[in-house]
Amino acid sequence: MKSIAVITARGGSKRIPRKNIKPFLGKSIIEYSIQAALESGCFDEVMVSTDDEEIAEISKKAGAQVPFLRSPETANDFATTADVVSEVLYNYMEQGQSFDVCCCIYPTAPFVTAKKLREAMELLQSGEVDGVVPVVAFSYPPQRALVEREGGLMFVTPEYRNARSQDLECWYHDAGQFYLLQVDSFLKTGLLFGRRVLPYKVSELEVQDIDNETDWLLAEMKYQYMMERDRQKG
Repeated sequence: MKSIAVITARGGSKRIPRKNIKPFLGKSIIEYSIQAALESGCFDEVMVSTDDEEIAEISKKAGAQVPFLRSPETANDFATTADVVSEVLYNYMEQGQSFDVCCCIYPTAPFVTAKKLREAMELLQSGEVDGVVPVVAFSYPPQRALVEREGGLMFVTPEYRNARSQDLECWYHDAGQFYLLQVDSFLKTGLLFGRRVLPYKVSELEVQDIDNETDWLLAEMKYQYMMERDRQKG
């Protein structure tokens, strides 16, 4: 079984300029994703898909491959992650290389570790599974969500108005860190979430969307906590 890690890092981030190579606790944030993929021992190839020469250079120095640059069609604001991964896989096929498993890792995901990638790979190999995705539980039951309509607040699902939180089903959302995929299934459907996707559950303390400077500071704080906690565990 051949596997590839694809780290998606275009150069045109808007909200945080040069986000994918911005220093995160002393080194470019993309280096954490590259290091996790390399140290996991799960992949025959660890590559970065980028349209940016500076990102490409930093990625190569960190140990990743950049065999080609991303096309303009997948480097714009409207290209999806699935579009980028598809382009990478087809480009490798044109070079005579094909893979059975692909892991798309985001470049601003320092909480992804080699251990998590190995555990996710074990889940993928546990049966007839199309993929594995890190998820985190909503911090408050979404069944009790409120919206502002008709000049006031209303329950989205009023049938849960008086339900106890502990009696409600736990709902999750995508942690925005990586997607581990069976390549055949992905290329047939073009979907990151295939027919059967298993969850890799992570703590809220190991998840942070990074869309502004406040998010960045929170991510650094959470990352330092995670490292200290793991150090104490030995």
